[in-house]
Amino acid sequence: MKPKRVLSVFMLTMINVATIGSVKNWPVTAEYGFSSVFFFLLATIIFFIPTALVSAELATGWPKVGGVFAWVKEAFGHKSGFLAAWLLWTQNIVWYPTALSFIAATIAYIFNPSLASSNLYTFFTVLIIFWATTLINFRGMRTSGWISSMGMILGTFLPGIFIILLGAAWFLGGHQREIDFSWESFMPSMGSLSQLVLFTGVLIGLAGIEMSAVHARDVSNPKKNYPKAILYSALIILGLSIPGVLSIAIVVPQADISLLAGSLQAIAVFLEKYQLKSFMPIFAFLIAIGTIASVSTWTVGPTKGLLAAAQSGDLPPLFRRINKNAMPTPLLIVQAVIVSFISLLFIFLPSLNEAFWMLVAMVSELYLLMYLLMFAAAIYLRYKRPNVDRPYKIPGGNIGMWIVAGVGILSCLFTMVIGILPPEHISITNPSNYILIMVGGVVLFSLGPTLILLFQKPEWKKRLAHEADEYEA
Repeated sequence: MKPKRVLSVFMLTMINVATIGSVKNWPVTAEYGFSSVFFFLLATIIFFIPTALVSAELATGWPKVGGVFAWVKEAFGHKSGFLAAWLLWTQNIVWYPTALSFIAATIAYIFNPSLASSNLYTFFTVLIIFWATTLINFRGMRTSGWISSMGMILGTFLPGIFIILLGAAWFLGGHQREIDFSWESFMPSMGSLSQLVLFTGVLIGLAGIEMSAVHARDVSNPKKNYPKAILYSALIILGLSIPGVLSIAIVVPQADISLLAGSLQAIAVFLEKYQLKSFMPIFAFLIAIGTIASVSTWTVGPTKGLLAAAQSGDLPPLFRRINKNAMPTPLLIVQAVIVSFISLLFIFLPSLNEAFWMLVAMVSELYLLMYLLMFAAAIYLRYKRPNVDRPYKIPGGNIGMWIVAGVGILSCLFTMVIGILPPEHISITNPSNYILIMVGGVVLFSLGPTLILLFQKPEWKKRLAHEADEYEA
């Protein structure tokens, strides 16, 4: 049974931008001040570009349901493919509370800004929003695609451009700046590991461009249109993010930047300066809509990759079930339950910034493990499957692939090493316990596939005919 082609290049581009380009990522990068531009450019060169190029080649050479699962499986076998799909899914499980807490802080600015620092308010808002987006996604990819498109336009483009324009006006108007635009402030202290830790947040803020590959079969002519969507997405994301980050950094003191509500802090300063404070609830609402669209997009994508693993017999038959809209409803429900438990961190940790950063760092470690598998698979498939048609192919032959994917591998390894250290600019209650939690969490989450396969039963591999057609084609 052939899946319907329901996504255009425009909609896929909007899904990518909604996934990566949300203004919620800007406060983390703004912590660096003017040197944020240096780290943004560095992350773009050593990670974002390699990821976009490699995923474009893999997705057009193997436009199968499952994305990273299918690519890694093709290169290294079934167990490695399952591990890649598992890591992609689990890092999202940990990431959802960070995005949702940003939404909670944003909504607080509509009614009562003081709620943004309330642990209980954050926890219950996270639960309500995530369960709502989960239920909405039961309606299928067409609904999810339109939510991403409209949410990106209303919640990323409009407030993002507003922040950028007012930041430019602030800069040109000669107002007080919280950062110094000089060569000394542009170049960070590369010898301080505790300062470099925040680079983890910058790099992971550009992660996810490969995620849309799980929708390759939902796109008309994926071998031609997927690379187009990747290119358009990259241009829009970078064109918004760099000036947006600087706009926040010049008006909000570094020590006062909230990782949850930094964008709203900047908008509040701008609106008060230009006597437009009454518009604050409107912008908070728009940014909340944009981030909800981002969460909605991620709610579906990784579960489809895990669904492909389930169809191959890696999970009990329950998790192969889909509804009439081809949505993996049991996986989505289990995902929502786990996210609900992880969100308890917002109650038990004294600082929302600490809880937020710990989750971001854990996401980074798990996500970068998956990227190591993806980059290695891209190199290996050049030798294992040299004759597979790749409408988009990284130039320079195998040497070109080694350079691009090799840079990606090195960037992942470097970021993983510094990512387990406590950051310098964020108050951590117990730095020693922080490192133990980080290492233990990564090991625990990574062992999931091994533990599951220990209990694998023969009946897990029995599939229906239409499942074989869709997932093995």
